[in-house]
Order: sequence, then structure tokens, then C-alpha cells
Amino acid sequence: MRVTVFMASLREAGSLAICRRLPPSLLRRSSSRRRRSLAALTVALLAVAACGISPTDVRDRENAPTARIPPPSKTIYLLRDGKLTLEAADVEDDTVESLLGALFAASTQALDGRDTALRGFTYLRIKDSLNPVQRDEVRLPRTSTLTVYISGEGTLSDLGKAQIVCTAQQDAAYVQVKIVRDNQNRPSKDEGRYTCGDFLRLITQ
Repeated sequence: MRVTVFMASLREAGSLAICRRLPPSLLRRSSSRRRRSLAALTVALLAVAACGISPTDVRDRENAPTARIPPPSKTIYLLRDGKLTLEAADVEDDTVESLLGALFAASTQALDGRDTALRGFTYLRIKDSLNPVQRDEVRLPRTSTLTVYISGEGTLSDLGKAQIVCTAQQDAAYVQVKIVRDNQNRPSKDEGRYTCGDFLRLITQ
């Protein structure tokens, strides 16, 4: 019984010594480099086990959550109850040209309670021009006018003009919008220059 207790004490004391430091003499006893490496590895494993350290398993972690980005969605002005209202429109990009294309294309779509005053009109193109910097010796800020060319028969109502102008002026770079009707075999007709503020009475508040 005493021998057993004595041997257990020796093992415990040896474990504590190994935890505190690894004696370099253990590495010098072998003349072979390979034996020294094996001895060092054995001592290190004994030290880890004696100190109560156990290796941990490699755990697979789930992939980090990623945000799903919806397709670009912009707005155009349609009609609801006889007044302008902003409605979402999926377009290829956020350019004014794409928004105006979607605005006129709405005339051929089911609008589900909404309407448009642009039926019978076709969007042709736009032209961007800079206003003169100086007028009558008065220096003015550089501002941009957007000219929207359309075609079609009949009268372009104030609601139709408001749809065009307010949709285009969502881009703050344009301080006014000029509308030109460009029908084939006839002279172009200037429908006027406007800002969205000219049609506030027609916009749903």
C-alpha cells in the first residue's frame, strides 16, 4: 500500500514539474537527431496530458448571413383619382431616360386602379443642355434643361405634362423640363418649359 501511494506521489510530482518546465536534459540524452525529436514530442504530449489540457475538435461554423439586395426600383408619376401619385417602376438603371421609358410604357399595361394621361403618346428621346452662364450681364449658376421629345396626336393635357416633368425632375440636376412634340412630316411643336412646382395643385399630398 505504501509503495502504491509513493508511486502515485511520484507521478503527481512529475506531472507538476512537467507543467512548470520541460527539462532540457531530456533532449541531450539522445545522440540521434531523430530520437531527440521523438523524445521531445513524447515529453510535450505527456506535459499536455499531465496539465489537464485536452485537444478540442475542429467545429464547422455556418456561413455568415448575407444581405439579399433587391433589384433596383425607382418611381414614376401615374394618376390615381385624377391626381399624380408616385408609383414604383422596375427599370434597368436609374437614368432619367429609363424612367421616362417606363412612364410611357405604362400606357400599355394594366395599372390596377391607376391611370395615365399619356395614352396615345410615344416617348422618343431626350436632350440635355446647359443654360448660359451669363445673361444680360448678370452671372447665373450653371443649370441644366432637359428636353423631352414625344410624338402623338391629340392634346397633351396638364396631367400628361405633369407626369413627364415630375418624373424627370426626380433627378435634381434638371431645373426645368422642356417638352417638344416631334411628329413626322410636320414641324415640331413646343409644348412649353415647366418645373414640377408648376403642377403642385395636381399632386396628391
